Amino acid sequence: MTTSDVRKLPAGFGRLWTAQTVSSLGDGVSHAALPLIALTLTREPMALAVVTAAGTLPWLLFGVVGGALVDRWDRRRTMWVADAVRAVLLAIPAAAAALDALSIPLLAAVAFLLGLGGLFFDTAATAYLPDLLGRDPALLERANSRLRGAQTAMSGFAGPPAGSALLALGRAVPLIADAVSFMLSALLVRSLPAMPRPVPEVRESLLRQARAGASYVFRDRVLLGLALRPAVGNVAFIAVETVLALFAHDRLGIDTYGFGLLLAAEATGGLLGAGIATCLGRRLGTGTALTCTAAVEGLAVLGLAAAPNPYVAGLALAVCGAAMGSTMVLGPSLRQAIVPAHLMGRVASTSRMLAMCAAPIGAFLGGWLATAYDIRTPLYAAAALLLAMTAVTASMTSNRRVEAALRAAAPADGPTHPAANDPAPVPAPHSL
Repeated sequence: MTTSDVRKLPAGFGRLWTAQTVSSLGDGVSHAALPLIALTLTREPMALAVVTAAGTLPWLLFGVVGGALVDRWDRRRTMWVADAVRAVLLAIPAAAAALDALSIPLLAAVAFLLGLGGLFFDTAATAYLPDLLGRDPALLERANSRLRGAQTAMSGFAGPPAGSALLALGRAVPLIADAVSFMLSALLVRSLPAMPRPVPEVRESLLRQARAGASYVFRDRVLLGLALRPAVGNVAFIAVETVLALFAHDRLGIDTYGFGLLLAAEATGGLLGAGIATCLGRRLGTGTALTCTAAVEGLAVLGLAAAPNPYVAGLALAVCGAAMGSTMVLGPSLRQAIVPAHLMGRVASTSRMLAMCAAPIGAFLGGWLATAYDIRTPLYAAAALLLAMTAVTASMTSNRRVEAALRAAAPADGPTHPAANDPAPVPAPHSL
């Protein structure tokens, strides 16, 4: 890293990075522990699917409206309040676990409320970062690479083995660890610099503002392609996640600690992918790089479905994680560079809503296919979906379209925040 790169990153980014790192470690702990806790309560695939789907339902019910609210609210305050509430919320299942009163309905309810908090936090964080970094495309890509790398390292590499180990001390222990991580994150986020709200106070209904944000995504070919890719991908990946613990245990002979290591293999690949994303974008162009990583994801899941032993499964997950890591740097960075500041919350939430709304479909699809056919069937179906999605969206996010979108956004850079008394009209989307 050069000295100029260090100067370009404001001090607030370091605190934001630290907050996400701490919170992601807690997420990794619960990511490994929750499926295993659920397995202590039931071995029914559809019951496990209910818990998985519950965490994604808030995006289906409140996604677009949540983005409109974030564009009205102070984004820093939204982030730290959401994390503080989630920390308190996790005390409920922790207490239930200590009292031996856990149940599938309780886990599903807590997953739903945690998902609601995640909706507001993630949308606010996505909208806050471009303001913090002055909407510079290259700086956004570097920042997202570091954020994604930290998230992958903590939530996938360090967290899952820790979650499996903490679960051996008691079912409440990993839940308490995640609650502590949320509270520390809230304290760090609260110390970040405040940013002026990009949207002035205007007499316009919340639903009308929400519709304007959704319309902006659906009318823009590049943004629609960026949104459809994770939407279809989530159907596939959640179908895999729903049955992964059962698949690992029954077909690969992996024990509790081994399951944490399996997830860590995926995270190791994700960390590598996040690190090389910028290089891939430069060499191939952002559009071509996104198409290549999507194709690799599909082939890797196909390898996982056919894996005869834990070693092949771990390798397949590592390759898939690398492709996902690059995608999760390049896609959001491009979106943050081409979307106007006053629409960022709504566009981000609409895009995320499409992805998260697809997740319950994946959860129930995975549970149904495993019940009706075989535990490997959801994995084969997921691979087919990912490869089909790659073919459909390749032209929507081609290098030519991406470059045109960046050129269209550049003249409108201007001030990041409109004047307080100047209404911010919804601009026309980028060239189709």
